[in-house]
Amino acid sequence: MKYRGSCHCGQIAFELEGEIPTVLSCNCSICQRKGALMWFVPRPALTLLTPPENMRSYTFNKHVIQHHFCPNCGIHPFGEGVAPNGDAMAAINVRCLEEVDIAALTIQHFNGREM
Repeated sequence: MKYRGSCHCGQIAFELEGEIPTVLSCNCSICQRKGALMWFVPRPALTLLTPPENMRSYTFNKHVIQHHFCPNCGIHPFGEGVAPNGDAMAAINVRCLEEVDIAALTIQHFNGREM
């Protein structure tokens, strides 16, 4: 299935194709505050439809994940990092995808506070 996503104001827009098997709800200090439900995909699956200059990024702790957000509306639509095997990954906030039934998703809880 093809998905389109964005921040609230549309300054960051993207699309990707795939099936959402499960999403991750993390309780680390940033994910808990954002309330994000993350779907991890290979980075090449994500196509940015707006200029990357429209985004700002935030890193913390080990500085290995770039948490992208919109400087205009403040929404965090996705992040980027590297999987344990070295592949580039994107963590999509499924709450920013159009036409996704959040209630129908399988949510896996992850204890990010222990990392």
